[in-house]
Amino acid sequence: MKAMADSSLVIENLSYAYGKTLPLALDGLSATIRPGIVTGLVGPDGAGKTTLLRLLTALLLPTAGSIRVFGLDTRDAAEPLHRIIGYMPQKFGLYDDLSVKQNLRLYADMQGLSAPERRLAFARLLTFTGLEPFQERLAGRLSGGMKQKLGLACALIRKPRLLLLDEPSVGVDPVSRRELWRMVGELVDAETAVIWSTAYLDEAEKCREVLLLDGGRLIFSGPPGTLTERVAGRCFQVRGISGNRRRVLARALQQPEVQDGIVQGRDVRIVLRSGQAPPAPMCLDAGESSWLEPVAPRFEDAYVDVLGGGPGGISALASAMAPWAGEREVTVEAAGLTKRFGDFTAVSEIDFSIRRGEIFGLLGPNGAGKSTIFKMLCGLLRPSAGSGRVGGFDLRSSPSQARSCLGYMAQKFSLYSDLSTRQNLEFFSGIYGLSGARRKETVARMIDIFGLRPQLQASAKDLPLGFKQRLALACAVMHEPAVLFLDEPTSGVDPLTRREFWTHINGLVERGVTVLVTTHFMDEAEYCDRIGLIYRGRMIASGPPDELKIQAASAALPDPTLEETFIALLRQWDEGEGAKA
Repeated sequence: MKAMADSSLVIENLSYAYGKTLPLALDGLSATIRPGIVTGLVGPDGAGKTTLLRLLTALLLPTAGSIRVFGLDTRDAAEPLHRIIGYMPQKFGLYDDLSVKQNLRLYADMQGLSAPERRLAFARLLTFTGLEPFQERLAGRLSGGMKQKLGLACALIRKPRLLLLDEPSVGVDPVSRRELWRMVGELVDAETAVIWSTAYLDEAEKCREVLLLDGGRLIFSGPPGTLTERVAGRCFQVRGISGNRRRVLARALQQPEVQDGIVQGRDVRIVLRSGQAPPAPMCLDAGESSWLEPVAPRFEDAYVDVLGGGPGGISALASAMAPWAGEREVTVEAAGLTKRFGDFTAVSEIDFSIRRGEIFGLLGPNGAGKSTIFKMLCGLLRPSAGSGRVGGFDLRSSPSQARSCLGYMAQKFSLYSDLSTRQNLEFFSGIYGLSGARRKETVARMIDIFGLRPQLQASAKDLPLGFKQRLALACAVMHEPAVLFLDEPTSGVDPLTRREFWTHINGLVERGVTVLVTTHFMDEAEYCDRIGLIYRGRMIASGPPDELKIQAASAALPDPTLEETFIALLRQWDEGEGAKA
């Protein structure tokens, strides 16, 4: 038993509380983590994932129980532990005003590397991460994917026996996610253990073993396929839908036999409750030619099932709005939209239009220009050329009128960190012109709809990520805007919170709200009516998700997923138009 403990991470009856009067963040957790594999760490926001990783690094000490890392107890062996652990925290932990190489030097100093050791380490890591051409660039000017690669390089300045990655792929595009996964996979050997905390359940599905936490408790430990088996025979695709997919999904989630559901292109995927027969297609208002087809279960299906199912199909936010039955006029339009910063063209000649009650998605790698497009259409950046219109108002001649009819949720948390949750709600309600009884009623409604009451007095900077995103969305929609701009609204949040957000978004669209959204979650992009793929500042493809899949299909990839489509279309452009440029 001792030999096994010395070569593994052994967690026994681990509990942790951040204060004597506070509930346990971890409660009686026991697990064994083996070297030679990648172990996934998943669970809803606030489940205790980050707390567990900090305990493993000895940055926190257990309230009860113990952790032994390769035979070293975290209570009395912090210094030797820090020499064998590489830790990449959830938030970008490097220095924005230092260059790539300066950040590496700083971490080498902290690890006590000699001059010969650091020369070898820098050469290895810069080549390994592909950052060698960018070693003089400031970290703050790197794209999201490059920042994560630099964070990984700093965690690997000495080859660790234990590598802890706290959601390393948050905000990272599918191409960079695959590169990160490949790099970590190359590090794993018989003596190295890797724990990868993630909100992307397709990543967890690739892990040899998974720990699933909820409310500080371990509710599953083992191979992901073992958990997936619990929903075998319960997963179906509603095909041949002739009506509105969002309405079919909402209708399906109201059926007592349905546990979970999402939109997938032109279809709707549902997961049944245990022991239930599938509903008849006619009950879903999917059209006379629709049918239910059994499909293979996914780890995400089982994850949502074991946590009790999704939030349902009715949005309280949308239900409070008046129904819409007007014309589908164009409400957002970009014509030749271009933005230059000096000699650098960030966005070049972007054209698209979005009608009322439509979801348009902007997809693309980090640094492609998506957020720049958003900022121009919100009136936060002035275009260098071209024009934009929002709600019928030209952004050049009537920017304030255009801004008055839109709600904007920025990529980075952009509310006031030192104000409490309630103070942010009250401040933004005033900014949007709400006053008197209407202002008071709106703030109360946002608190109830987004479940913010437990966090009303907390400073926004101290909120868990899921609550930060709920607060940001509440502030963006409280004035019932006709147009909603969402820049990676669910980045880093767990699948249950993502489903909650999309229930609201789908409901708002049914009420006639126009939505422009960016996301790196390809499952979310399936909800879009149309997608524009942005690459190197240009729109290289556009159309409904299923049409883009057809464009990307090949003999080697006859039925691509949207993620495979994303990567294939970028590759096609690089080999065609990109090669000419």
